[in-house]
Amino acid sequence: MKLPQIIFGTSGLGNLYVALPQDVKQEIISECLKHSSPPVVFDSAGKYGAGLALESLGKCLQSLQVKPEEVVISNKLGWLRTELTEPEPTFEPGVWKDLKYDAVQKISYHGILECYEQGNQLLGAYEARMVSVHDPDEYLAGAQNTEDLDKRYQDILHAYQALNELKSAGKVDSIGVGAKNWQTIQKISMDVQLDWVMFANSMTVHSHPKELVKFMEKLHRKGVLIINSAIFNAGFLTGSDYYNYRAVNRSTEPELYNWRDKFYQVCDAYSLSPAAVCTAFVFQAPGVQSVALNTSNPERISINTGLKDVHIPAAFWQEMRRNKLIDQDYKI
Repeated sequence: MKLPQIIFGTSGLGNLYVALPQDVKQEIISECLKHSSPPVVFDSAGKYGAGLALESLGKCLQSLQVKPEEVVISNKLGWLRTELTEPEPTFEPGVWKDLKYDAVQKISYHGILECYEQGNQLLGAYEARMVSVHDPDEYLAGAQNTEDLDKRYQDILHAYQALNELKSAGKVDSIGVGAKNWQTIQKISMDVQLDWVMFANSMTVHSHPKELVKFMEKLHRKGVLIINSAIFNAGFLTGSDYYNYRAVNRSTEPELYNWRDKFYQVCDAYSLSPAAVCTAFVFQAPGVQSVALNTSNPERISINTGLKDVHIPAAFWQEMRRNKLIDQDYKI
């Protein structure tokens, strides 16, 4: 497999936190196409706006007259669009705005195939060639007891059986996994032959455990492609009050904010943007070929795609170590 250094997340197309007009969504996609060489890679999921992201992506690409061979679409499977019977969606209340549908989790042999078929229907003239099981860590975390946990893990393995059959039939090109808990990825990798993995929130300038680094080195030796996402810890490292998708504040988690304050001070001293530093850090992690970046602002696309080219001097990393902002043993 070969992917570009920057791939584009699409959660904003699913109205994450804010409902975007269709013309803004199309401008986002237009900017992505403008600032990346074909095939341009988009990462999406049935969970994003209960399929709205997939639907919007397909409509935007078609309106822009983009040929299917000019894009590669990754669809993280496991959530199926259903009828909306409550005032707001039940699967992640308060996160997605102005949705007309709900979604239910379907991780099993037949459930994952149903999600795959629905995803391609929502994409219209396009289809997902990269597929994975979405957030298997959250699925396992919902287990009521040990017996339920074992059953849920078997559901995940059956889902991968279905995906492998799609690959054998030539309907998809590659199979991966995306999760916030990297240890779940590690567990699955021992039972499933993966082409790629996507870490979310796990490998960042703020959080880079030694055990994860060793696992990434092992994946790299095996030839498994690594995609890093949520490299800003879901926005916290670039200024938001959300850390890994949960609301935080200074009074309850002062250490988190103190770390960010010191980080910003070092960035300012070297005239570097925190976003550029975050991006450079994760690109130096073992085996990382691509970083997935997401935005709801079309004007951010050109800035995001340029982050990979910012030079970070060695003295900056030394200063980060002196301030104990990165692991003392981490090699950069």
